[in-house]
Amino acid sequence: MKNFEKYTRQFFPVSDPPMKWTSKTYIDKAPQWCSVDLRDGNQALVTPMSLSEKLEFFAELVRIGFKEIEIGFPAASDTEYDFCRALIEQDLIPDDVAIQVLTQSREHIIQKTFEALKGCKNAIVHLYNSTSVAQREQVFRRSRQEIIDIAVEGAKLCAEYRKKYEGNFRFEYSPESFTGTEPEFALEVCNAVLDVWKPTADDRVIINLPVTVQLSMPHIYANQIEYMCDNLRYRENVIVSLHPHNDRGCGVADTEMGLLAGAERVEGTLFGNGERTGNVDIVTLALNMFSQGVDPKLDFTDIPYISELYTRVTGMEIYERQPYSGKLVFAAFSGSHQDAIAKGMKWREENRTKHWNVPYLPIDPTDIGREYEADVIRINSQSGKGGIGYILETRFGYNLPKKMRETVGYLVKGISDREHKELRPEEVFDIFKEHFVSITEPLNVLSAHYVQINGIEATVGIEYNGRRATATNEGNGRLDAVSNAIRSYTGLDYNIGAYNEHALTVGSDSRAVSYVEITSGGNNFWGVGIDDDIVTSSIKALVSAVNNMLRA
Repeated sequence: MKNFEKYTRQFFPVSDPPMKWTSKTYIDKAPQWCSVDLRDGNQALVTPMSLSEKLEFFAELVRIGFKEIEIGFPAASDTEYDFCRALIEQDLIPDDVAIQVLTQSREHIIQKTFEALKGCKNAIVHLYNSTSVAQREQVFRRSRQEIIDIAVEGAKLCAEYRKKYEGNFRFEYSPESFTGTEPEFALEVCNAVLDVWKPTADDRVIINLPVTVQLSMPHIYANQIEYMCDNLRYRENVIVSLHPHNDRGCGVADTEMGLLAGAERVEGTLFGNGERTGNVDIVTLALNMFSQGVDPKLDFTDIPYISELYTRVTGMEIYERQPYSGKLVFAAFSGSHQDAIAKGMKWREENRTKHWNVPYLPIDPTDIGREYEADVIRINSQSGKGGIGYILETRFGYNLPKKMRETVGYLVKGISDREHKELRPEEVFDIFKEHFVSITEPLNVLSAHYVQINGIEATVGIEYNGRRATATNEGNGRLDAVSNAIRSYTGLDYNIGAYNEHALTVGSDSRAVSYVEITSGGNNFWGVGIDDDIVTSSIKALVSAVNNMLRA
């Protein structure tokens, strides 16, 4: 590819990093979560949310369980200011939730930010300024010391204005573009701010270390986080926070490694909305923890509703393959996958196992509001007999014999292939009924009466090719006797190969379903019958099988 020479590594790795975090194998507890959907996420929308949409989204974030929610940049516009005031004046902020507001290190902006917070019980004032080499040299054209002075002056102003307003106001500082900043300089700036705020156990400060632009592999970021955690002043009273973006597609990896490296807090958005490639996806992070037996302290038990709300108020779509939340992430079209899932579900049922370990499904879809039939087993031309059989059994109550599943599977797959489309469960069931259940043309049994002699004698009322007649024959059971009567009258040559039956468990308390296979000329044909009477259902199944033979 042309022009690769124009690019160089813009990040600054930690020198001789200890990498203590690499000895950890998983995240054992949830971090403090902060949603930035209403600020970082909203400013990235083509059409930003209206006030009513923001209020609805805020209420859902509270319901999910976020205790810290960044609501905007009140000094940036009247809309942002009005939203902050609406939350406060309408008493929409629960006592255990803190709203977070962003401000630059400029006095008139800080002043308006505190004015917007008047009357708020709990708030986080989030101060930031850019510190990276690129920003210092190209945008601000300031020296290192001048960048430190900007941060320190903003910290002093925040401290002064806090004294003028009632409420529990905490502070957060972000060296924006942290990942493009020399680690020792980022540390110097953060410590200078901490020296102004002097955090205590009762007044802890958040130091937020954003991946404003992703510049390196995730382990580099983790080393940077570990370096900061090891060297920040007032460490016991500092909450180290992460705010990863996703430019290299590593937002989740950055965050998880950053947590292993010592961070305690995460800022992100639902489904990863945000500038450019977006923020880190909190849904994915939380459910990754959930999948390893850790309570994420967020409620994502109704992903379909959350997805609908998100799509409606943001105008953004959720990618079909987005982890956990995409419409197709649990879908299995492949026959081998479907077979493994169906067998795994059966194994769980038989063994009543406590822990989840089903092939191809990292979590139980029902735990986040998804459905097996609608979301997991999806039928198209790539599907197999296992998945089609699973749909017919779990959705409609038909437990097909193993040999019959193959016949039905090939039929359904062929129809999907010819029509070039996925088949819904109801369409699969309609195909099954049309081709196998209670088929009465060109042959039908109208009545059957039995007499027991040495075996069973059956007198059968038959309609065949529009003509009605009565035929009598014997057999070793009622089905065999009826079959012999049919063969003697029609002259058809076949044998009964298999017979199965069970109660129809879906949609009926008493009906019986029978499956009959007949063989003729090296071919096999299946039929299905349903009736309140088990003998009648078996005869209907036989007739269906014979008609399938005649159709062939």
